[in-house]
Amino acid sequence: MEPHDYKVTKIEGEYATLTDTDTGEELFIALFLLPDGTDIGSLLHYENLSYEITGQEG
Repeated sequence: MEPHDYKVTKIEGEYATLTDTDTGEELFIALFLLPDGTDIGSLLHYENLSYEITGQEG
């Protein structure tokens, strides 16, 4: 899978909704797969099967 950038747009229970910053596509993912400190507005970069926080919007 190629690299993607996402924004966390919603957190409900143990799941987060990520929105692809280029296409607007939504992805639903378990919070335990995301880095510690991930919150609504977090900007994430996905590459090599892992997520990295690159910033915070909002």
